[in-house]
Amino acid sequence: MKVVVNGGTGLIGSKTVLRLRRAGHEVVAASPQSGINSVTGEGLAEAARGADVLVDLSNSPSFEDSAVLEFFRKSTGNLVAAARANGVRNYVALSIVGTERLPANGYFRAKLAQEALIKSAAVPYTIVRATQFFEFLGAIADTGTTGGAVVVPAALIQPIASDDVADAVAEVAVAPPRNGTIEIAGPERFHFRDLIARYLSAKGDARKVEASADALYYGSKLEQGSLVSDGNPRLGKIGFQQWFAATASAATRERNPR
Repeated sequence: MKVVVNGGTGLIGSKTVLRLRRAGHEVVAASPQSGINSVTGEGLAEAARGADVLVDLSNSPSFEDSAVLEFFRKSTGNLVAAARANGVRNYVALSIVGTERLPANGYFRAKLAQEALIKSAAVPYTIVRATQFFEFLGAIADTGTTGGAVVVPAALIQPIASDDVADAVAEVAVAPPRNGTIEIAGPERFHFRDLIARYLSAKGDARKVEASADALYYGSKLEQGSLVSDGNPRLGKIGFQQWFAATASAATRERNPR
């Protein structure tokens, strides 16, 4: 089976490509670095020729409201056109749990626009909505840091490991299309404060963590359940402790290669 993974060199993309190749599929890891640009269309027709599946893991280089919306409109428009032209049997896109709950967030609005383009494209599709990744806990802490303390929303978070996301995306890619949306989430729910405090403590970071109902999450105010799945999601296998241990081990190997 030929699978084109757009965004195939990113965090989720590189892991998805590896899994699909290990399963014996012909995989094109598409990215601007490889001469395939979904926004301009460069190299896309050739890459998609004969494709059975197109996996859309692309992401905008800018998160500014108008720029991210324009990115997903152009990129997704070009990708679904390539999918139609090649009779792709499953267009798989990665999105975010709770996109419709945060209309004030420009990135979430852009992801909703992307989903709408896919659903109206007359191409068999599966949208995979994931909760936040463990890999972004450090960035969340840094974004919420004010005066030496970390202030986070008084809400729940249900993060998932990128390895679990890649497992799900790779499996969905070679399965029949759902023509609908599935949700994937981490196996544990946390209060924001508890998780960030646990993460920082494990890192040896002395910053104090506080919860506030007024704290913003990338510019948006959260309700208690804004970022967690309220349906019946596929749950990842990797909890925080296992993820952190694996991440710390990998960092040690990078610092001390044999």
